[in-house]
Amino acid sequence: MSTVHSDPISLQDASPGEMGSAPVSWKDSYVATLQLAWPLVLTNFAQAAMIVTDVIFIGRLGAQALAASSLAVNIYHSFAFFAFGLVSAVAPMVAREKGNRAHDMRETRRIVRQGLWTAVLISIPAMFLLWHGQGFLAAIGQEPALVEEAGKYLRALLWAMPPFLGFVVLRSFISALERPGWALVMSIAAILLNALGNWLLIFGNWGFPTLGIMGSGIASAFAMLCMFLSLAAVIVIDRRFRRYHVFGRLWKADWSKLKAIWLLGLPIGAIVAFETTIFNAAAFLMGWLGEAELAAHAVAIQVVTLAFMTPLGIAQAATVRVGLAYGAGDALGVTRAGWSAFILGTSFMVLTATAMITIPTPLIGIFLDIHEPSHLPVLKLATVFLIVAAIFQLVDAAQVLAGGMLRGLHDTRVPMWYAAIGYWGIGLPLSYFLSQYTSLGGIGVWVGLASGLAAVSVLMVHRWLNRERLGLVRPLL
Repeated sequence: MSTVHSDPISLQDASPGEMGSAPVSWKDSYVATLQLAWPLVLTNFAQAAMIVTDVIFIGRLGAQALAASSLAVNIYHSFAFFAFGLVSAVAPMVAREKGNRAHDMRETRRIVRQGLWTAVLISIPAMFLLWHGQGFLAAIGQEPALVEEAGKYLRALLWAMPPFLGFVVLRSFISALERPGWALVMSIAAILLNALGNWLLIFGNWGFPTLGIMGSGIASAFAMLCMFLSLAAVIVIDRRFRRYHVFGRLWKADWSKLKAIWLLGLPIGAIVAFETTIFNAAAFLMGWLGEAELAAHAVAIQVVTLAFMTPLGIAQAATVRVGLAYGAGDALGVTRAGWSAFILGTSFMVLTATAMITIPTPLIGIFLDIHEPSHLPVLKLATVFLIVAAIFQLVDAAQVLAGGMLRGLHDTRVPMWYAAIGYWGIGLPLSYFLSQYTSLGGIGVWVGLASGLAAVSVLMVHRWLNRERLGLVRPLL
């Protein structure tokens, strides 16, 4: 069994935000996690709200436009979230450097620069493939009318990817420094800008062209660009970030750091992709069942996504807090940082599950006009989907939180295989079988999703429990 020995560091001598030291008590651990997590949670909500805003405006165009946007967003997310996982390796790398050498800015600067390089390098092939996404939808048998509308939306939305990934890199940087507030400010501003852009470009208000569903994609891409540029400006101006000079000599390659980001980030990207694509595949299965099923799924998945933003943000905080303790060689700090985040995240999901069961109609009404008679089939299906979704809220939280905790230990390769087994080895086949060969239909898709999430959560938590026996917690060499 591998253990870590380190001299205890008093919080009176150095705060976690400055020295990367682990909290010395459970209370301090909870406080430190909450202080870091709440801006990350709200930033996640804000970024999810950009897509939610699109859904709300597009939903006013009718069920067909809503279904088409669901197909397009699912394809976009397949690429964007894989790339998101790749570049998010910046956070645990910076956190470990800060925990190990608190005042060494050179290594941090090199990591961030190569994170931006990675954002560009992965965007180029992803955007090329997304440009041809309409052909993929046609090839898998989606309805021609939906394919045409989805293609318009996708070719506009794909331009959001480079600034989105650049923003993730910069947000990871300031989050690892435990100062994520500016990312939240920029995300909130982007929501407002995106809503305005949707209103102007979808419906042609104030003399703008009436672009329909394509206008929504353009609005999102422009808002994302503004969000990235604004955060970059803050990092250049704010003295707390300016001293790192992350944009200086940005053109200069650092092959060792670039390689390290890809080695750590590719498994993270694969984990995110496995989870994202199983939900995307679920949308395609719904598309085979019918337009009402797909529209109901689109609404239900938005509710679930919003709920997921809180444990995701807490998991991101866990990655930083665990990474700081790991870099400092503090095994006790690793334990407390991880479990405090886990308890906070799962407790929140108990509340969201209760809401999905007790008040599903108001939640659905956020995204769909529930008073429109023609939407009644969608409303009924979405209500049932939310009840099933409520059941897997806890396991969904457990898998993302345990994954974030392991990520702080730079443990990503084995969790990647866990995700592959759970999502694609269990979840997808079960969703397909239950939806296509039983009377469950769309409910079967959601039962399969729940089963896959449960399998991954058990595997992830088991690995965290055995972290010392597996040699994941040890002094840095």
